[in-house]
Amino acid sequence: MKNPILRIALCMPLFVSCEVIDYHPYDGRLSTDEKQLNAQHITQIEASTKDKDTLRFAFFGDTQRSYDETEDFMRHIHARRDSLDFLIHGGDYTEFGTTAEYEWTVRILDGLTLPYVGLIGNHDVLGNGDAVFHALFGDDNFAFVAGDVKFVCLNTNALEYDYSNPVPDFEFLLDELKKQDAPRTVVVMHAPPGSDQFNNNVKVVFHEYIRQFPGLLFCLHAHNHSVQASDLFGDGIFYYGCANMGQRNYLLFTLTPNGYTYESISF
Repeated sequence: MKNPILRIALCMPLFVSCEVIDYHPYDGRLSTDEKQLNAQHITQIEASTKDKDTLRFAFFGDTQRSYDETEDFMRHIHARRDSLDFLIHGGDYTEFGTTAEYEWTVRILDGLTLPYVGLIGNHDVLGNGDAVFHALFGDDNFAFVAGDVKFVCLNTNALEYDYSNPVPDFEFLLDELKKQDAPRTVVVMHAPPGSDQFNNNVKVVFHEYIRQFPGLLFCLHAHNHSVQASDLFGDGIFYYGCANMGQRNYLLFTLTPNGYTYESISF
């Protein structure tokens, strides 16, 4: 082909097409270099709270499709950052488990000057969303110690696994029980016992397991999209639920050597 202009014109679509390639939303390829965020942030939390006898943390969840509200939450928390030690996301970063949804939320939360950990929600499992969660955050089940309190964080979304996986994972609970590495405990999950996602065939057994943890203070959950405080098993162990982020609400806990207090805060 002797006409150089025609040659360039014919080749241009090849170059342009490379710019518009997009991966399938469930492909799982991350555009961010951030990986294993929970482990990174747990290191910060444990170091900064090692000698503290009073802890303050915010618990929130179900941020899916509420990006504007999550940004407002971030600004609200930033203004109170000096009075807080860390945050816990109770799960459901996404609505459909897509990579983009995860990354949109993580980019917003990256603006926080406080470390946070996040649990996996039932919507986060959809498609291959659990694989994206593992890449971004780490294991479904994890634990850490802040001050003298152990936080045991669990995957309780049994329905999404068609009950084919150990959800909740009793072996994990037994392993953590053996450690006896803190005198007090808080148990955190996305879906609480009695909800549509929980394996309610074992809810009583589950509660008996977690009651064995030293000084169990209370349990936390998201999923129900409403502020809740329920003594689910009538034994004085309360399960506290946060509203979804679309309602511009979160729970603020203060743990002292003599107990704890909490507030439901709207912003």
